[in-house]
This record gives sequence, structure tokens and C-alpha cells, in this order.
Amino acid sequence: MFEGRFRSSLIEADTYLLTCQRYIELNPVRASMVSAPGDYRWSSHRANALGRQDSVVTPHPLYQDLADSDQARFAAYRRLFEDMLSAELLQRFRECINGGFVLGSPKFERQIAAMIGRRTWKGAPGRPLKEIDADE
Repeated sequence: MFEGRFRSSLIEADTYLLTCQRYIELNPVRASMVSAPGDYRWSSHRANALGRQDSVVTPHPLYQDLADSDQARFAAYRRLFEDMLSAELLQRFRECINGGFVLGSPKFERQIAAMIGRRTWKGAPGRPLKEIDADE
């Protein structure tokens, strides 16, 4: 996953899952391929927002927790798309995807880094500064 071949990013689901779904489903709209997310043939938006059957879409528990009934859940999901994603959030998503970084809270990032033995967030550009001995 962290080799960069597929441009993927591990996410902290509780914080970012539905926002990532918005990001993905709005990509064809941002690219001016379609005017609405449900218009894109390969989008899961029709299943999540309108209840259209799609054999490849499996609802995530966080999606199911949006509401108790299907109709209320579809409406709640559609409401998520009323506001655009901020430029800052789009930039963070792109940095994480392109860099193979973890998208989550600092605590989540540190937990994953400890598990895999490497940094999972974007570092400062350039080489680390050398420490200068005060006696020199």
C-alpha cells in the first residue's frame, strides 16, 4: 500500500470516511466530466444518495449510521454534498494520496507509523539541519 503504485492512502475512517467518499464522488464534477456526482457512470453516489441498487457497493457502518431508515440515510448523504470541500482539505487529500501518507489525526498517524516503522505524514522539505557544536 505504501509503495505508491496505486496512489492510495490509509484513512482514519471515523474522521474521514464520508469526507473521502465526497472527495471521490465529486472528482468527476471537479474535472468537468459531469455536472453532478450521480451522473458519472462509475460513481457510487446513485447507490448512496438515491438508493439505486449496485451489486459492487457495500454500505460502510459509518454510512449506515447516518440515519435509521433508508430514505433518511439517502437524504442525509445528499446533504453532505451541499457544501463544497475546502481548498485546504482538497490539498491535504492530494498530498496524502500522492505521497502515500496517512490521512487522520496526529495520534492515528503516530499509531500507524509505529506499526509499520516509518513516518506516515509529510515532512519538512530539505535535509535536516546539522547540529553545531557550541565549542567550535
